[in-house]
Amino acid sequence: MVPFRNAFPRGSVSPSSQQPILSRIEAESLVKEAVESGVLERVAGDRLGAQLYDPLVREAVLEGAFESKRRGKGDVVSVSRNVFLPLTNLCRDRCGYCTFAKQPDDPAAKTYTLEEVADAVRGARRAGCVEALFCLGDKPEKAYKSHRDWLTTQGLTATSEYLVEACRVAFELGMLPHSNAGILTVEQMQALKRWNVSMGLMLETTSTRLRRRGMAHYVAPDKEPEVRLRMHREAGELAIPFTSGLLLGIGENAAERVDTLYAIREVADAYGHIQEVIVQPFHPKLGTPMQFVDPLDDAEIAGWVALARLVMGPGANVQAPPNLAPEVLELLLRSGLNDWGGVSPVTVDFINPEAPWPELRELRDRTEAAGQKLVERLPAYPEHLAQPKFFHPQVLEATLGLADADGWAKPVAEKGRAA
Repeated sequence: MVPFRNAFPRGSVSPSSQQPILSRIEAESLVKEAVESGVLERVAGDRLGAQLYDPLVREAVLEGAFESKRRGKGDVVSVSRNVFLPLTNLCRDRCGYCTFAKQPDDPAAKTYTLEEVADAVRGARRAGCVEALFCLGDKPEKAYKSHRDWLTTQGLTATSEYLVEACRVAFELGMLPHSNAGILTVEQMQALKRWNVSMGLMLETTSTRLRRRGMAHYVAPDKEPEVRLRMHREAGELAIPFTSGLLLGIGENAAERVDTLYAIREVADAYGHIQEVIVQPFHPKLGTPMQFVDPLDDAEIAGWVALARLVMGPGANVQAPPNLAPEVLELLLRSGLNDWGGVSPVTVDFINPEAPWPELRELRDRTEAAGQKLVERLPAYPEHLAQPKFFHPQVLEATLGLADADGWAKPVAEKGRAA
């Protein structure tokens, strides 16, 4: 990859997408209308997004997003106690910001055996974890003969088939799998639904510009926006509870961020399967082409979380990872989020290993100090658990067995008895 050039650094607006300047009063009016109607219209979203760098506009968006969240979700903020299982870190893509992906000759390259999966799951169960979060590189068999040969020795032809086996192992040991496996076909998702409570694919961005030479996704064929959107739609047709999200700060501009949020909302409205939307900030990592790119500041990250709330509406689940902005959890709690995502007491965040998880006790204390209530959830939210169409029958039965009367995760001790 050629050295990365950040064409629109930090949150700037493309010259071709300039919006009329908003006053604080105009911003408050647009936000109030969105809160009252539950819908932020696209024109208003474009205008607010273009000026989130302005502290006055951003404050109006924050206030409105918090009120929207309060109306739709009350004072509850959820978290999933999980084990992070990087089934393989081989990947055919070369994103400009990633240290997760390895090549077969890298000493850090690793593919878990099913025995290692089982051992990790047993340890996680002892720590009270419910969710087995499987993350892996995208289609390594397409790039590496050694990996294809290894799959052949297992009687398999694709990494997705191996993932099915790993999810089966985790499920049969009492865990609830959630898989982030990159681009999957309809048939592959259908096979995974047999063992998975939910699945996910960050849309990241709708910007095709980032696929150009020198940009973050130049050597990443699986980051083609339309390919990712197609999988979102196919997951909807299969009725799979699905996680999507926006990745901030990888070279996209404000208009492209807004477009990404509305693309997610469109598929959510069409199928009802988008169970959560993550707003995840880029973290620069040593040794990557983007190691010297400045990340967004915390206030701007909170602004985009807030805009995501207004775009997605009061009933949506909006998530911001607490380990990627640990100093400003209170600010994020003002931004309209209602979920912290997965926090593991037993493993690191293998995608962002430089960013340790907060202790669950600290997360609870800080959430409650901000006037909100932390609850533990399962890999699917209560509103989806109430709709059997989203689950294979045996997955639904197992998940409901670990849920309390409101659809949240039972307390740790009670989960142990139910397993």
